[in-house]
Amino acid sequence: MSVSSPRAGAIPSAPASSMTEGASTRFASMFDAITANIAKVVHGKRDTIDLAVVCLLAEGHLLIEDVPGVGKTSLAKALAASIDCTWKRIQFTPDLLPTDLVGVSVYQRSTEEWSFQEGPMFANIVLADEINRASPKTQSALLEAMEERQITVDGRTRPLAPPFMVIATQNPVEQEGTYRLPESQLDRFLFRISLGYPGRAAELSILDGRGAAESLPALSTVVSAAEIVRMIEAVRTVFLADPLKGYLVDLAEASRRHPAIELGLSPRATLQLAAGARSHAAARGRNYATPDDVKAVAVSALTHRLMLRTDRGGRLDPVDAVRELLADVPVPIAR
Repeated sequence: MSVSSPRAGAIPSAPASSMTEGASTRFASMFDAITANIAKVVHGKRDTIDLAVVCLLAEGHLLIEDVPGVGKTSLAKALAASIDCTWKRIQFTPDLLPTDLVGVSVYQRSTEEWSFQEGPMFANIVLADEINRASPKTQSALLEAMEERQITVDGRTRPLAPPFMVIATQNPVEQEGTYRLPESQLDRFLFRISLGYPGRAAELSILDGRGAAESLPALSTVVSAAEIVRMIEAVRTVFLADPLKGYLVDLAEASRRHPAIELGLSPRATLQLAAGARSHAAARGRNYATPDDVKAVAVSALTHRLMLRTDRGGRLDPVDAVRELLADVPVPIAR
């Protein structure tokens, strides 16, 4: 993840309502502590780790898509273990039911009353492992929780305690016995990331131990849930100048006009891109965002939201499509 610098395209100074310089420094220090802790388990993937934590602090949900054995589940577990909060892991299978996620009301004969038994969705961090192996009916049980931070069962709405984040994993190669995630659900994920294979040095360090099986149990928490909530509130105050807001809208409009893109970016995508840029800026110790922050998170935030045309002879790669948008849309220049 690139480091932003206030150069061409930088925005004016942030207003007094934004984080102070001291608060920005403390934020960056806590962010580095979380990423360094996760790096004890996930070797050689600091940029990907940074994006995962940026996603959490932007109040987003994370989709990790990669081949088996590269550390998708380990990254999710290490992130949850770094925070002193509740977390649950759900192994998605074809026979999983919506009630297995959200919970169910059980009749108690002793009291002659109905008692609600909470499902694993009532946690701060929920790991949905191999999400595409469950049926669309079960996957739909996630939508209300991901969008509104609440769950409605038997006509009663129950709020989910902050922070709340869904980290889902899926294998993009083995598609037998899986269900494709619909666009409406993909749009709920702030970032889609891939870990990729580790470098030679990182793989050698993995061989020195027993991998995540050895390092995960020894991982200690570095921040509390209350501190994460305060960091999330601080991200909301990061300043977005009007020219930068215009840049975000220009990117969305360019995607809707692009000849190779069937379905462009929605207003929700613009909002989530702005949230990711704010979080990235705060992680770098700034209380204002720049176009560089937008560019740093754009590929992870946008590729899964674009539906590309298949009638143009060759199929454009989503990553290339996002990079074309970034190259074509003029960056606002500071005056």
